[in-house]
Amino acid sequence: MISVKNVLVALAVAFTAYLAARGLWWTAPVAYPLVVVATLGLYLATTWLCIFWEPARPEVEGEDEPHIGDPNRTRGRLPVPAQILALAAAVIVPSAISFGVGPASVTAGFATWYLGGIGALMTIVMVRRRPWTAWAGVAILTVGSMLWMGVPAALALGLVGSIVWVTCAQLLVGSLDRAARDTARLAQLQRAASAWQASQSGRQRERRVQVQHALAVAGPVLTRTVATGGRLTDDDRLEARLAEGRLRDEMRGPRLLDDEVRAELERARRRGANVTVLDEGGLEGLDEGSLSIIRAQLAEALRSASSDRLYIRTSPDARVAVTVVGRSPSVGGPSDEDGVDLWREIPHPGVA
Repeated sequence: MISVKNVLVALAVAFTAYLAARGLWWTAPVAYPLVVVATLGLYLATTWLCIFWEPARPEVEGEDEPHIGDPNRTRGRLPVPAQILALAAAVIVPSAISFGVGPASVTAGFATWYLGGIGALMTIVMVRRRPWTAWAGVAILTVGSMLWMGVPAALALGLVGSIVWVTCAQLLVGSLDRAARDTARLAQLQRAASAWQASQSGRQRERRVQVQHALAVAGPVLTRTVATGGRLTDDDRLEARLAEGRLRDEMRGPRLLDDEVRAELERARRRGANVTVLDEGGLEGLDEGSLSIIRAQLAEALRSASSDRLYIRTSPDARVAVTVVGRSPSVGGPSDEDGVDLWREIPHPGVA
């Protein structure tokens, strides 16, 4: 499969092989050819190892998700052993090549290839996100080449180009990292915007459903009220009060309601009880089966209730799902305050 990475790897291999091949194009006798050939082999082995060595990493769930501030920077980092080999090559290759070709040929073309070769190696190290190692290698190359061929010759024959390569590689890697961070941040903002839009759409649909339900419940009562000019009978007033209670229940505690619970709430109101239903959280994340169990227990509690005032509230407690409290006027008590004659805690399903 052809990809940008594969193309860059092929170019790096070809370029470093070309630089090393220049070291075999001897235009003059060399003092120690075996030293030169062995050094070329060391250079190629080290360079290609730095290109291809990908450390084994354990797979982590969710690792492919982008993270702001850390756009997979650890991926592709050069392992420490390869860094050590790269620095060793920066130390050994200039001296070994200069020694192998002899003092008379240290500035010849087949002897100065290492200026570009080590520069290319440190560029690879920089691309593999090891900047300190890359610049340390450049410093070693600078010192070694100047000691063997002198400052003017080293600068004129390729040292400046190697420094420029490494500098450009660092700027390019930094730009790519910033682009990756910006992309990750943009992706997170897009996900947040999509989630917000989805929640708004859900709320709009819920409001439309509630409006339609309100019209269905209150519409007949309002129609009769308008038709009679506000002169309602006792039965009409009762129906209006029941309609108001049903609307309040649908708006304040829709997750607590099913047909059985609605019927028990209406029965309690018809006998004159004042019923308050409030969903104050704690039921988020429950599946429909768990909600059905809670509703069934709530309907049972309401069926046996005879209090004048009923308060039904959800609970944020991890153990209790719904609390049902009933209050009625105390008979013969020391005060006129209502007394609690019903207290029922409905636990979450599966909680003892």
